[in-house]
Amino acid sequence: MEDPSETTRARWEALPSWLLTQTAGHAHRLVADAFASVRARGYHYRLLAALEDFGPASQAELGRRSGIYVSDMVTAVNELAGQGLVRRDPDPSDRRRNIISPTAAGVRQLRRLEKQLAACQEDLLAPLSPEERQRLTGLLSTLLDHHNRPTGSA
Repeated sequence: MEDPSETTRARWEALPSWLLTQTAGHAHRLVADAFASVRARGYHYRLLAALEDFGPASQAELGRRSGIYVSDMVTAVNELAGQGLVRRDPDPSDRRRNIISPTAAGVRQLRRLEKQLAACQEDLLAPLSPEERQRLTGLLSTLLDHHNRPTGSA
């Protein structure tokens, strides 16, 4: 006789919020493990990618561009600088502030992290066809854009 627990799901297991939360947990674990294998964290990727996308910036500007809180920003920049992946140079327009730039080693690390991320995406989305992956990404983007809108906007 078949075990009912194997064929029947609890009612919450069909809720989109539960499914998103469970899938996000798997995605987070995959990415964290992959980054740890190359001595990195998600913040490292975000900072290096923001530097490549937008160019050198102050810590404050880099925090805005990457969405990392100031308190976490200091730690992440210190970690990257300690590994020789970014450098701090005085801002010529304001000597009290530093401009953060990637080093050649930082660019190489970003490439490693991108390879790790590509493998994670492949693992996470393995059961989906290319069309389903594109559709899922579009739907998730729509949801996130909606919920990131300022309160009171239509």
